Amino acid sequence: MTEASKDAGESEGTFEALRTQLQQAATTFADGPDALEGILLGIVDDVDRAVREPLEIFPVCHHSPASALAMARRLREKQPKVVYLELCEDMAPLLSELRNCTLPVAVQAFATDVDGFPAEWSPLSVVAPITEASAEYQAIAYALDTPGVELVLVDRSSDHVFQWDADKEQAVEAADPDAPPAEEEAALHGDAVGVEIGDLRPRFAELEEHLLHHGRVRHWSEWWHQYVELPLGDSDHDTYRQVMLLIGSLFRRLAPGDPHRVRVDEDRERYMWTRMRAHLAASDTDPADCLYVCGAFHAASRVAEFGVHGSDTFEISPRSATTWQHGLIPSSHAAIEAQFGLAAGSVSIAATVWAKNLKRTRIKPYRLEGQAGTKKGKSKKSTAAPAPVAPVPSALPSDRLTGFLQRPPALDRLDEAELLGWSVEIVRAARRNGYLASTADAIAVFETSILLAGMRERSKPTPYDFQDAAITCIEKDSVPGRRDVRRLVEIMMGGDRIGRVGYEALPPLARDVHDRLTPLGLNLQQRGVKRALLDIAGRPELEPCSDVLWMLRYLMPHGAARPIMGERKLGERPIQESWDLALGTHQRALIELGYEGVSIEQVLEQRLRRTAYAPQATAATVLETVEDATLYLRSRRLSDELGTHALHVLSAERSVDGAPEVLRRVRRLLAYYRTSEPVLPSWIESFVKAGYAHYCTLLPTAFTDEDATVRQVAAMLGFLFSMESLALSLGCDRTQLELAVAQSHPEDPPKTALLWAAQTQLGRLSRAELRERCDQLLDNPLVLPAYPRYLSGFVHALEPVPGLTDFVVEAVSNAFGRLPDTVLLPWLPTLITTLRADGAELAPLLIREAGRIFPGRLAALDDWLPPWRAHPESEAARPALRPAGGTGCALLVAHPATCDALAELLGCDGEWETADAAPSGAVLTGRYPETAAALEALLVGGVRPGGGV
Repeated sequence: MTEASKDAGESEGTFEALRTQLQQAATTFADGPDALEGILLGIVDDVDRAVREPLEIFPVCHHSPASALAMARRLREKQPKVVYLELCEDMAPLLSELRNCTLPVAVQAFATDVDGFPAEWSPLSVVAPITEASAEYQAIAYALDTPGVELVLVDRSSDHVFQWDADKEQAVEAADPDAPPAEEEAALHGDAVGVEIGDLRPRFAELEEHLLHHGRVRHWSEWWHQYVELPLGDSDHDTYRQVMLLIGSLFRRLAPGDPHRVRVDEDRERYMWTRMRAHLAASDTDPADCLYVCGAFHAASRVAEFGVHGSDTFEISPRSATTWQHGLIPSSHAAIEAQFGLAAGSVSIAATVWAKNLKRTRIKPYRLEGQAGTKKGKSKKSTAAPAPVAPVPSALPSDRLTGFLQRPPALDRLDEAELLGWSVEIVRAARRNGYLASTADAIAVFETSILLAGMRERSKPTPYDFQDAAITCIEKDSVPGRRDVRRLVEIMMGGDRIGRVGYEALPPLARDVHDRLTPLGLNLQQRGVKRALLDIAGRPELEPCSDVLWMLRYLMPHGAARPIMGERKLGERPIQESWDLALGTHQRALIELGYEGVSIEQVLEQRLRRTAYAPQATAATVLETVEDATLYLRSRRLSDELGTHALHVLSAERSVDGAPEVLRRVRRLLAYYRTSEPVLPSWIESFVKAGYAHYCTLLPTAFTDEDATVRQVAAMLGFLFSMESLALSLGCDRTQLELAVAQSHPEDPPKTALLWAAQTQLGRLSRAELRERCDQLLDNPLVLPAYPRYLSGFVHALEPVPGLTDFVVEAVSNAFGRLPDTVLLPWLPTLITTLRADGAELAPLLIREAGRIFPGRLAALDDWLPPWRAHPESEAARPALRPAGGTGCALLVAHPATCDALAELLGCDGEWETADAAPSGAVLTGRYPETAAALEALLVGGVRPGGGV
């Protein structure tokens, strides 16, 4: 008999008794051997196949204390030389940095510039959370701190995670109905795709519902805790291994599942076995000295590539051209539960069970040397464990499944002291959070926990029974505070531990930010809000800190850096500032900034360029980036580059949607450059020149276009009128503007009023003619309903023609003064809503002008006469006040050469006339003598003897 046939014969006899029993059970319950027999015997075959594999397979479940305990025990017994771990192979260089972090943290692969994937998927993010109570951490700590041990990650790369998914959403697990709410701690992973070791959950909905119903539990996490974690907590290695293989095979064979997901799972198994065989061949390592750590679902694989002697037909596709960045980000129990669809508090309860198991079994777990957040042991440095006893090569594990499945559940004695301590502690926590709880409630929680456990056929209340009892007895009508009783129980059982990435494990950008903010004297790596006070006038060395904080405010989410006092404007220097900083809370966002560059200046410049050169960028958007580059980076080079690009974008636009924003930003930039630069930048001169011609061209169309609002047209006119002097000095022709206004023929009342204001500004329409047109509107009953819309146009006209402010006040006053209440009251709401909606930012101009014109006291209103009615002939009489010959000027008469040269330049022919006698006194003073009399009385009455005032 050959060695192979001998091993096969021994393996066939290992589970022969179990096969016989399952076959008899299938015949009895299924009325004959059929599909049930195939499933049951197939499960045994899967377990047998995995047990017989020369390369030891260690099945685990994600964040399972039983798996972590069995892993620590097995590593100390076997002392493998190579550990193969189911984790993305490109994450291997980061694992050594875990010692600088406080667990839980997540290993992250991040990509912003995608090449080979749809652009809407960007940014791509893959995370693998790691807690201390997990089997993968035990394997990593053992491999990294034990000399001569190699850790090899064999799972698909982060790039393949997205290559093998037809849709990004398919890679994310469906949320559990009992998952925690999307709070700050639960969102630490963002929208990253999670990679976990050991996804053990039925993919057959009816099977999960059946297990939950007959197990008398609410959710899957509670079922796993009751029927897997507790029984396997004290089991030996062979029992643990065979039971986990049995569960993995059961869920695999009873899962119809999504065909795409099944194909991805099988491809992952082919990928991992292909990588392991390649490493064994390259390193010439004996498979008996290796340990393969993977999820129990993958351990029961049936692909042809399974095993050391499996097929080598699987071809691994090349990675895409996407550049991936890797780092560590903080994680939390709530984030893990939210991402992987676990019940709220399950990871915290698992951490508590892990600590209790270590204390009970006295098994020494593996921890990375110098691990942050853990207590230091007595020994200074861990040494290599003693060499294990070499097992007999031909020895195969015995059948432990039969005994485990036939053994009745162990009755765990009620620990009254522990349950009583829980009851007292939850009442104390409830009082601190506003509940009216008392000692009677503690007794009720204690008794109800025992009652619920008995109703669910449990000898000892589990943490989930205690949680249900606490909710029933304490949370009666409402939640008085921010936390309910369920959340209080989760905190009491271990809390939502939030990890932190240490300074040494941060990317260069994050470390640079902390270094540059060191003068503030704050520990910004801690979670929570820190208040920073910057007296920049007294301590000029704090000004660079202010620059960093303003850039962080621009780049990071709201709340990471929030200014309380102080602002940053063009041309202004900070004096004092106050900030609320929460960089420790938003550590993930700061780390992800490090994936984009080595300094925040570089990242900010990249983002500004990306925004400016985006396909949907408008001229207003590009001008905003110019302003931000000047404000935050003080980079003249980048501002000139983006400003030149804004000129090209404006020339290509065919709509006027962004005209108001363009006008606002150009005015602000012009004011800044005129006060801070000796000459204007060439790009802004070209922008004004091109914008003048551009808006002149679009003006006639905008007046008639229904999609163009009156605010946008007013902004166009505001650009043309306010930039006119600069544009004319640069070579533009005013005739172009006059022709554009002459070609405009609007039909909408607001635009018509806006056109009249423009004609008044150009001198084509006098004030008297404009007043006459408004009077005609008020006299026409058919036009009265539209009069508020004309007023809206006049209000918007204050943007290009601010000199019409007094006229708009006059127009509104005439409407209220002339129209009867029967006409005025129906359209008064329309007038108010129109002015509020379309002229809110221009209302202060009208208010100031009205305050100047109208009397300040109510008693004076009865005798008050509006100025436009007091002297209605003043405007027509103004030219007649000047003598026909003109009074002239003594200086011009004495030196006529200047006027002669100017007349010759303008092409005017004329002769000098003799000036008449100058009028005695000023005309205005003679018309209004009250002002002079009041001034005389003030001066005479205020003079004291001796010359004092």
